[in-house]
Parts: sequence; C-alpha cells; structure tokens
Amino acid sequence: MSGPIRILALDGGGIRGLIPALVLDAIEQQLGQPIAGSFDLISGTSTGGILAVGLTTPGANGRPKYAPAALADLYRKEGGRIFHSTMGHKLTSLFSVNGPKYDAGGIEGVLNDYFGEARLKDSLTDVLVTSYEIDQLRDPFFFSSRMARSNPAYDFPIRLVARATSAAPTYFPPLKLTANPGDTHPYYALVDGGVFANNPALCAYAEARATDGAREVLIVSIGTGQREDSIPYDRARGWGLAGWARTIIDVVFDGVADTVDYQLKQMLPALPAGNLRYFRLQAKLDDNETAMDDTSPANLGRLQATAQRLVADNHDLIVSLCAELKAAGPVLVPA
Repeated sequence: MSGPIRILALDGGGIRGLIPALVLDAIEQQLGQPIAGSFDLISGTSTGGILAVGLTTPGANGRPKYAPAALADLYRKEGGRIFHSTMGHKLTSLFSVNGPKYDAGGIEGVLNDYFGEARLKDSLTDVLVTSYEIDQLRDPFFFSSRMARSNPAYDFPIRLVARATSAAPTYFPPLKLTANPGDTHPYYALVDGGVFANNPALCAYAEARATDGAREVLIVSIGTGQREDSIPYDRARGWGLAGWARTIIDVVFDGVADTVDYQLKQMLPALPAGNLRYFRLQAKLDDNETAMDDTSPANLGRLQATAQRLVADNHDLIVSLCAELKAAGPVLVPA
C-alpha cells in the first residue's frame, strides 16, 4: 500500500476530553467523511482511549456508531454521572483520603450504555489503547484491535477497554479484568495508561513501525490542554504523601505528554518539500480549566470556548492536514 500510515493519537485528561472531541468534529466536517475512515490507527489514553474506541465502534451500515459531535455530548451530558460519588462512598473513603475520589458505578454505567457488548476485534479502524497492569505483570498493557482479531485471548468488550484506560489513580479504583480462555493469567488489575503514556502518540508510532516498517508515517496528536498553573516552591517543599497524592498524578500526566511531544518533533521533522509528518494540536488552559473532574456547566463552557479557539488558531494547519488525509483516500475496514 502506498502513502503514509495515518495515525491519530488522543491524550488523557478527564472531562477535558471535550476539547479533542470538538477539534475532531471540526476536522471531520472539513474532511466530509468519518474520522475512522481517515486514519489507519487511532490510539488513545484515558479519556482519549474512550474517544478512540468511540470513534471506531461499529454502528449501522458499517459506519461508526458515534461521530465526534456525539462524543462531545457524552462529556456534556454524562460528565456529572461519570464523576459522581455517593455520600456513602465519600464517608467510606474519608472524602478520598482513604480511597478513590469516585466509585466505579457512574463511569461503568455510562460506558455500558454507550458501548454495550461491542468488542475490540470489531473496531472499524485499528485501535491501540493504553493501560497499566499493577498485579500480574507490573507492566504497560495495550489493548490492540489487531491482536484481538488474530487471537481471541486479546479480545475484550469495548466498555471494559474504556474503563481500564481511564482508571486514574486517586480518582477511580483499578479495573479487575477477567482474562479470556487461553491466557496464562487469571485476571489483570488495570489502571490509567496516563501513568506512562498520557500522550500515546509514541506508542502508536511504535505499533505502526512494528506492523509496517517500510512506510512513512503521518501522526496527528491532539491534547486535552496544556496546564499553565504553577506549583509554588514554598508550598511544595513541605509536602509529604498527603500533599503530593493528587498533585503528582497531574505532574506525571503532563510530564510524559510533553516528553512525547518533544521526542516526536525531533524524530519526525518536516519533509524537504515542507510536508509535515507530525501535527500536534494543543491548547493552553487557564487556571480554572485544569481540573480533570470539573463537570460544572461553567467549566464545560470554558472548555468548549478553548476548543473553538484552538480550531480557529490552527485553521490553515487543519485545512492542510485534511487535504493530506483526503489525498491518501479512505481507510479500508480491517479484515
């Protein structure tokens, strides 16, 4: 097959996933065809993993079940249900001091409603979703539709893939995923892939190179917003476990995402003719937009405005990107 391997990579960031959902809606409108038909591989971490499987879940007539606009509505309509904690859970967890901030009931209910029993192997485009296994392996754990199609042991319901990748420590409990027949492990204990790959673009690049090392690649990486708020030294110098517990998660997620962005900029410079091989769309966030679990109407409005500014500021880049994607032709559904 000629032309580059087209990769879409979507960062983690909780409710801030509204930003890439709206950016993808603008790209899809410019393309005039589904996102799933424009990329050979879609990779996601955490909220980006939910978007990745959402964009590739089969619907009627072989088309994606959800367009980006519908996934943006997931954040608007279901955010409060995902990030919900009963008073009983708050008391049991001592208001998140002795347990995760949220129980799993809300997010699992939403994912079940949206994805039902759809399975990874049926994804319309190849997907790669990150998680991290803390019990059996103590290693990164990748959900791959390519592997799911070739070996039933790697095939799981999409709702569980989405739950595993978004199990952010301190926010949600890990997922205990029962292994499939033929696996050598009885189960896996999985947490958010953001602990090692909040920006999954480099993981997706490695996956593409492993499957077809001869072809060029084109990577589109979309973030959930760059934090600009600082952690003052005078505050942090006295922190112990309690002080760092929630903040360190944000530091790790942001740090690994920025590192991948730097690495890919060095690895994939523009071609001699000026064609870009790596597109990164990332907005700067105001201090009041940074929370991963602020589902208030006011914050959702701010995130939407941020996404609109990001699209407007990158209008020419998006037009150029879409022209390249359309020139390469539609992606074939994996066999």
